[in-house]
Amino acid sequence: MNTAATPFPDTTLPPARLLIGGEWVEAASGRTIPVINPATEQTFAHIAAGNAEDVDRAVKDAHRCFESAAWQKMRPLDRGRLLERLALLVEEEADALATLESWDNGKPYAVSRHIDLAFSMDALRYYAGWSSKMAGEYITLSPFINDGGTYRAYTERRPVGVVAGITPWNFPLGQAIQKIAPAIAFGCTIVLKPSEETSLTTLRLGELIQKAGFPPGAVNIVTGYGDPVGTSLVDHPLVRKVAFTGSTLTGQRILQAAAPQMKRVTLELGGKSPTVVLADADMDQAIPGAAMAIFANSGQVCTAGSRLYVEAPVYDRVVEGIAEFAANLPIGHAFEQNVALGPLVSARQLEKVSEMVQGGIDGGAEVVTGGRRTGTQGYFYEPTLLQNVARDAKVMREEIFGPVVIANRLDAISDLKAAANDTEYGLGASIWTRDLNKAHVLAGQIDSGTVWINTHNVLDTAMPFGGVKMSGIGREFGTEAINAFTEPKAVCMRLDPTGLE
Repeated sequence: MNTAATPFPDTTLPPARLLIGGEWVEAASGRTIPVINPATEQTFAHIAAGNAEDVDRAVKDAHRCFESAAWQKMRPLDRGRLLERLALLVEEEADALATLESWDNGKPYAVSRHIDLAFSMDALRYYAGWSSKMAGEYITLSPFINDGGTYRAYTERRPVGVVAGITPWNFPLGQAIQKIAPAIAFGCTIVLKPSEETSLTTLRLGELIQKAGFPPGAVNIVTGYGDPVGTSLVDHPLVRKVAFTGSTLTGQRILQAAAPQMKRVTLELGGKSPTVVLADADMDQAIPGAAMAIFANSGQVCTAGSRLYVEAPVYDRVVEGIAEFAANLPIGHAFEQNVALGPLVSARQLEKVSEMVQGGIDGGAEVVTGGRRTGTQGYFYEPTLLQNVARDAKVMREEIFGPVVIANRLDAISDLKAAANDTEYGLGASIWTRDLNKAHVLAGQIDSGTVWINTHNVLDTAMPFGGVKMSGIGREFGTEAINAFTEPKAVCMRLDPTGLE
């Protein structure tokens, strides 16, 4: 594995500043945070370390923009045109944005360019189209008291106001757009706080937002640590909604903090998704599909299939196949030719994954393949398959967010419902089978926000996404995004027919 790479050209780096009110400004503290390439462990840039004062300025500017006559009177079609112009600019700079993403996050360049950037452009265009299609409904009333009048009512969807968008480090650009695009499409303004681990493409997006002609204050970006930036955003009285993607623990804290002011929240949180392979599955699809359900993006995916359940007759074949697949995955720097897996995002994440796997091994788990760090430079971890893991082991119960899957033998299909739902999470799941009757019946039994059949981790902005149980509250994408960023307002009127007599 070669982790050498051409030095990053400094001229393409975004400013170590904050985007507030349409201007790039220094953080109030004057402090910065180093940006580390996870493949080389070298600092190659810095971002501004915002604080509560910066958040206050950004939220007030977002509120000022939201309340302005220009924003309130802007046609929905024109908000859509802003997003379409931004999509064109992202498309023009797709290669540079993908390069920046891979340097910052560590994921292979091909993944950044052909998955992350493709999603980002699609999402912008999808919501650009939705901006003019928000609608209420007409209601014929039956009032409790007949006073001789005729009643009519209608509802309209109204934007919630200033949105706090807080995004994780695994899909930085896509997650930023996932918060910004629907907020703007449906008439909100937003203050975005990207992860301090991976803020560079979000900052570059801010430059493109300026170039696209967004009104000052419509989109603000405050980089920095979760405390004070994230906590100050959630607590700010002018923030009406929090849209958060990240860990369940942080989501719980946000929900608790949002309660006193009754802020609206959407929380897309952790997962411990089951991948189910039945005996009748097409093994040429199921084995690599189950493998990449967990190993894609080095396992740093909220819907990663980290619990594998295989029907007993094909258990050995599937385990051997996934182990062989894992052992042949090229691991390395984002810009190496044919690389499939990059590093984990940080030293902290590498330590977490290593400790969880070692804890499972110490508790009696068998390592089929992987199970350790690879190389001496960079935060690389081998694709790992464990079996014979205790049901109450930490590695079995908690989200790992690394390339680690636990294989379990399924002796009877009737056991699947209990096994798949034996988790506090409920974000995603996949079922691999040729029998569509089994597929649909079992999909109905698994308690998760999404169930994929003969595929895994397929997302589309037209399909609602979110979780149940400890995997979150609310949905993003699709028509559900309207409900996430707007609220219904009812208008009721009394018509007096006697006036026409």
